[in-house]
Amino acid sequence: MKNITDFEDLLKDKYGEKGSPDREKYDSESLAFRLGIMLKEARKEAHITQEQLAEKTCTKKSYISRIEKGQSDIQISTYYKLIEIGLGKQLNISIG
Repeated sequence: MKNITDFEDLLKDKYGEKGSPDREKYDSESLAFRLGIMLKEARKEAHITQEQLAEKTCTKKSYISRIEKGQSDIQISTYYKLIEIGLGKQLNISIG
């Protein structure tokens, strides 16, 4: 094992450099998981169920569940609808 000094080194060692197929797969799945966790936390904070969120946004409870489990690749427009319309919160996106 190489001399790992930070998380990026660990990712490079395990999945390769950014842009490699394995790394792209990891990054995509990781993002879906993080978005799902954020949605679940915001929904619970708003004290509504998956079913209520689905009704407010004209989606299905099963779709909300898949998103929260990180099992669905979600479009920004859909995530916006869930956060802003469904939860009444503001979605902020930044590029750093």
